[in-house]
Amino acid sequence: MSGNGERVRAIIKKLGGVVVALSGGVDSATVLCLAREVLGERVAAATAVAGIHARADLQRARALAALLGVRHLEFPGGQLADPLFLANSRDRCYRCKSMLFRKLREIACSEGLASIIDGTNASDAREYRPGLQAAAEAGVVSPLLEAGLGKPEVRSLAFSLGLKFWNQPSESCLATRIPYGEPLTPEKLEQIQAGEEFLRALGYTTVRLRHHGALARIEVDPSELPRLATPPHRELVLEKLRTLGFRFVTSDIAGYRTGSYDSDS
Repeated sequence: MSGNGERVRAIIKKLGGVVVALSGGVDSATVLCLAREVLGERVAAATAVAGIHARADLQRARALAALLGVRHLEFPGGQLADPLFLANSRDRCYRCKSMLFRKLREIACSEGLASIIDGTNASDAREYRPGLQAAAEAGVVSPLLEAGLGKPEVRSLAFSLGLKFWNQPSESCLATRIPYGEPLTPEKLEQIQAGEEFLRALGYTTVRLRHHGALARIEVDPSELPRLATPPHRELVLEKLRTLGFRFVTSDIAGYRTGSYDSDS
């Protein structure tokens, strides 16, 4: 494990000064910890604040930056003001990341820091991630990916660094809960956010609430499906999601999986 960490440290050390794209997830948090260790004061963290991200992610990002004593810059993401993003085409992620990295480049210049780094890892490169193209175009450095670390190795490294949320389930933008081609609205995103927060409060750690208009389709770990479908959770979830505006509520017996919509034609 020390070898994994040393490879990442060596990559970061060459950069001199960095802005870390801090999402509040395990990957970018691990990168920030290592960057702070290697570069000291020549590190800043930056987080986009927008209605497309879970509120808990921002809270974790703020807490970690404060704990490490790193400057944490929050900025408006602007995605919900972009009609092409709201159209929710299959290049949505590319548009989002392009906007993000343009703003991060501005921040890096204003802070006098040469590079932007993010938490992309080797596992991400094996999935459908249009945002990777945007990162490449913007010259973003991904130390975990360059070091060949996949998600399991990153979690182990995060644990060794003392990150309390090292085993936090992976998160994604709330827009991924809405099928491509279905317009995004702040109202839909808030329905999703409130519904997932409620489910997590009931103890479901891995959860996605897929938005299909009047129907909410819930994905949880397959082992948790019986608990979701029986009292008292069945009634509690049904009542809550109906108060959020859904007429129909269903659980997906396939359980949670990443990229539910990415294989659709």
